[in-house]
Amino acid sequence: MVFEIKVPHMAESVFEATVGQWFKKEGDVVAAGDAVLELETDKVNVEVTAGQSGKIDKLVRKTGEIVRPGDVLAVIGEGTGALLVPAQSAHASQPVPAAPKPAPDVRPAHLPPAATVDATPVARRIAESAGLDISKVHGTGPGGRVTREDVDAHQASQALPDASSVPLSPIAGKPVSAAHDGSQSVASASGGPAPHGAREERVKLSRRRLTIARRLTEVNQQAVMTTTFNEVDMTGIADLRRRHREEFKVRHGVDLGLMSFFVKAAVAGLEAHPVLNAEIQGDELVYKHYYDMGIAVAADEGLLVPIVRDADRKSFAQIEKDILALAGKARERKLTLEELRGGTFTITNGGIFGSMMSTPILNPPQVGILGMHRIVERPVAVGGQVVIRPIMYLAVTYDHRVVEGADAVRFLVRVKQLLEDPGRLLVHA
Repeated sequence: MVFEIKVPHMAESVFEATVGQWFKKEGDVVAAGDAVLELETDKVNVEVTAGQSGKIDKLVRKTGEIVRPGDVLAVIGEGTGALLVPAQSAHASQPVPAAPKPAPDVRPAHLPPAATVDATPVARRIAESAGLDISKVHGTGPGGRVTREDVDAHQASQALPDASSVPLSPIAGKPVSAAHDGSQSVASASGGPAPHGAREERVKLSRRRLTIARRLTEVNQQAVMTTTFNEVDMTGIADLRRRHREEFKVRHGVDLGLMSFFVKAAVAGLEAHPVLNAEIQGDELVYKHYYDMGIAVAADEGLLVPIVRDADRKSFAQIEKDILALAGKARERKLTLEELRGGTFTITNGGIFGSMMSTPILNPPQVGILGMHRIVERPVAVGGQVVIRPIMYLAVTYDHRVVEGADAVRFLVRVKQLLEDPGRLLVHA
């Protein structure tokens, strides 16, 4: 009897994955629940485990291959794997072979133990597989954490030629790059500009980035994305937060942030214009009468969109707590696929990076996304007078195949009205 390890069903918007690192090889004996390989998606990395004990007869897919849910990854036969499961039979009293001893740590004594280096699990596995001392990799993640991109960049830098091996020009002792035919570059030798190759760096794209690139291309090819803009005066929200922020934090244990206001306003807008909370499935448009709001979060290896479930039923405090918890898990790479699955609408905030205005890209299969931006004090006309107010530009991108421009504009106007009069949000909640 054999057992097939298949690509599991992932989030609705994840249609494919890349085979990452194999933890086991053909002939290895595994127990049920052992991690066999890692799949990489544009959202999270997923460890695929063995569903039963046995011996790996065949690895069907190679590292770097693109796979989809249901594809076979490996085949497990019964083999000697039965020895890993306590047998309830007459042979139960037979001794079980002792597990192999772990390999000794052969790291040089002057190097710190690898466990002391703050690195993502993926970065650590890649470094170990490549025989790379991860303590020598410069980390660019939060708190200096080493990410996958840091390991890739370090490996690429190690592949560059050492400066001592580059011939020196007789003029001012400057390095001279070799031409393709092995002769010295005339331009460099004569003091002219160095070849572009000497001033460029090549870094292999991570599988995650390649997957993101493919999916963004698909979105542009399949959806008719159109964006409409508006602006919102944030004075009302700023005053409300200033008056109640401390009391809110004491009572609920979280800060009264901006995002809960936008989530509540977006839900109200979607209730008034439900086509923006819908999804195309074949030749049908599925209207969703629940509001699972995707909140875009910047993480080490790209943008993640965890979901705040049933946002219409939650208080401001509950929404703030959910967002805080999900953002923390995203940065620590602890999000599960369930926490990324099934969003009906997305909100993204480019303002945290200083963006003044942008056109957000749809998160398929959703047909709408709201973009927030930086708040800037600007002169505006109010009651016939010019006053300075905190203004934010808003953008909503929608799939014009099913969403009419009028619906998108009215949705954004509704959001604007509620944000400028936040007391109405409390009534709506």
